[in-house]
Amino acid sequence: MPNWNALKSCNHHSIADLFASDSQRVTKMTKDIAGLRIDISKTHLSDEELDIFQAIAKEMDLLSKRKALLSGDIINPTEGRSALHIAERGIGDDRAVTEAKLLQGRMKALIEAIDAGAMGEIKHILHVGIGGSALGPKLLMDALGREDTKYDVAIVSNVDGAALLEAVKDFDPQKTLLAVASKTFTTTETLMNAQSAMDWMQEGGVTDTLGRVVALTANPEKALEFGVDESRILPFNENVGGRYSLWCSIGFPAALGLGWDVYSAILDGASAMDAHFANSDIAENAPVLAAFADLYYTQVKGAQTRAVFAYDERLRLLPDYLQQLEMESNGKSVTSEGAHIDYASSPITWGGVGTDAQHAVFQLLHQGTHLILVEFIASKTPGHDFDPVHHETLLTNCFAQGAALMAGRVNDDKARSYAGDRPSTTILIEDVTPAALGALLAYYEHRTFVNAVMLGINPFDQFGVELGKEIAKQISQDGPSGFDPSTSALMKAAFE
Repeated sequence: MPNWNALKSCNHHSIADLFASDSQRVTKMTKDIAGLRIDISKTHLSDEELDIFQAIAKEMDLLSKRKALLSGDIINPTEGRSALHIAERGIGDDRAVTEAKLLQGRMKALIEAIDAGAMGEIKHILHVGIGGSALGPKLLMDALGREDTKYDVAIVSNVDGAALLEAVKDFDPQKTLLAVASKTFTTTETLMNAQSAMDWMQEGGVTDTLGRVVALTANPEKALEFGVDESRILPFNENVGGRYSLWCSIGFPAALGLGWDVYSAILDGASAMDAHFANSDIAENAPVLAAFADLYYTQVKGAQTRAVFAYDERLRLLPDYLQQLEMESNGKSVTSEGAHIDYASSPITWGGVGTDAQHAVFQLLHQGTHLILVEFIASKTPGHDFDPVHHETLLTNCFAQGAALMAGRVNDDKARSYAGDRPSTTILIEDVTPAALGALLAYYEHRTFVNAVMLGINPFDQFGVELGKEIAKQISQDGPSGFDPSTSALMKAAFE
């Protein structure tokens, strides 16, 4: 297990003092990679603490575990699996990379066939999935598909029928293609939504609804049993985890809706970040340094949350995406060897969109009693052609918030006093391009992995999501008997 005592015994300095004592701090703690400027200088990390973090990284064998991840070795010990999402971007075990390229070629061929009219006239794409089978594609489409796309794309994850109704309200069932995304092709919510979507298509005059279905899965046999023709099944390797799966066929709606060239550029951007993570020394490695900052606040300062604010409407879904990536990966209470841990694991990830959030939650960030590491994300280039004053105001607000959190302001009226010395990091993107977005998401993946290694936990399993599913099935089968009095009473009130 990691030893945090050396960090806790350091002489801790204010952020302002760290800048005052080192004129090169911004240069040293800012990394420019693949169109991203990543600035972690407004944190409390000192040179002394960075040296200690590097020693802990050596103790936790970060370099060999990085190599194991990138080489396709077993890195998920509880399930005895590798983690092959990076192979989808062309890095890793040669066999895994070759397989990924072949499967991507299969997806590209199907997209070309759909574009050529092989499935009839298609105008709308309805994608049903849940968790990683929906969050990634939804983020890609919302960020990059705001201008004209080849198809209307709607992504549904919630089993609440109101979500499906909203998605198809403007769709013509006779011109709709249904993409069903499920790693196992047994996910209850996804298959229920798929069946209801096919019922809607049939009621709209589609006689062969299964002929309009594309399956995205690591279990093609189950898709065949469901009735999907083999030519419309897009498999992916089962060692690609759900929250890492937008890089494989789960990304189909984005590749179809945005075009293959755009999707390929997303992969290329991620690959550029992979190369930086793989080849840079720890002291110069952006995901590693960012993870050190994360760990400083959880392990030394006792921070329980991390807030992410996108000062760009195109990235409004990023906090949702990161919630799953970070908390499903690192929300664990045992080590990779099964020993209970007595320190914090993943902080709670939350966030929103600037400038909206400034008028909702920033009061707590500036004057509340919680210490929260805040991350700002902005784009140098606007996503619109309105008066440039819009974007100038947006960026001004973004930078001002980070400066205000750090500087604070003393006032004799305590209600108007700001403590300051509150940390933040900032990621400034040249533009929200496909490549930059791919690099950004890969950066967060590697940062999450480094956090896990430093904590001694396995980020690639997610057994915590299973118990609730099992009890839901039990309720469906057995009714209200056999549960605690509150649950039984709620079921009786709802179903009787």
